[in-house]
Amino acid sequence: MDEAIVVGSLVKRYGSFAAVDGISFTVNKGEIFSLLGPNGAGKTTTIEILECIRSYTSGDARVLGYDVSKPRDAREIKKLIGVLPQDFSTFENLKVGEVVGFFAGLYGGKHEYDDILQSLDLSNDRNKKFDDLSGGMKQKVGIASAIVHEPEIVFLDEPTTGLDPGSRREVWKFITRLKERGKTIFLTTHYMEEAQLLSDHIGIMNRGKIAALDTPQRLIAQYGGCKKVELKLKDESLAAKISQDFETVRKNDKITVYIKNTRDLNRLMVETDYEDIEVMTPTLEDVFLKVVGINLEE
Repeated sequence: MDEAIVVGSLVKRYGSFAAVDGISFTVNKGEIFSLLGPNGAGKTTTIEILECIRSYTSGDARVLGYDVSKPRDAREIKKLIGVLPQDFSTFENLKVGEVVGFFAGLYGGKHEYDDILQSLDLSNDRNKKFDDLSGGMKQKVGIASAIVHEPEIVFLDEPTTGLDPGSRREVWKFITRLKERGKTIFLTTHYMEEAQLLSDHIGIMNRGKIAALDTPQRLIAQYGGCKKVELKLKDESLAAKISQDFETVRKNDKITVYIKNTRDLNRLMVETDYEDIEVMTPTLEDVFLKVVGINLEE
């Protein structure tokens, strides 16, 4: 079986309101899958169903072949997954090493976690109280606690919230290493750069439905739109001619030109006398704006 998670026509209703409205998707083993969407899109409900926290109304949801709706299967699923909630918290007076050790003990047996602490740059903080850590450091402890029992699937809900750029990139490296070790990662994030860089497949939810589902590259190709070229012209009179040939937006002393193909880009660069130029290719943020109509980071 190559599928880690299979969701088919999944529905979750609260009265007449469908928080999840007939969604279907598959997460393959060993990949990083990101579920994106604005607040209220149905992401959290979907994830909680897969984590066996919440029941569903109709459809089907299976994790590693187990049916999340069956109590016996749910017990098996919980042994095989690790979960980092968005606002991870634990016993405030425990030390970092004690926190991770506590979660290791919940799963029985002896789980070594020195390498995990080192990988997340927590070794020197293992004797600090959890309550004395910064928000970003607490998030790292949460990640360590989620994977200490070597789960097959790791659910990471906003894993880099509160981290500075350097720490965020360290977590990205760690997530990539988890994938290299054969783990399946189910990620939610508000950082478009993070999702684009890490994900093998992305689902975008909106109003309870899957609005787009594919690889980051294919989503960008399908929904990303035009390249944007920002020019600072040597001769301002050229702006009028450029605006006749291309869609443009003027801002201060620069003009943004929207380019649909490589041929037009080459023509613009050859025929235009510019002082400065920046070519911006579409990103996952452009996809999100097109599919959902709002900026996820707002």
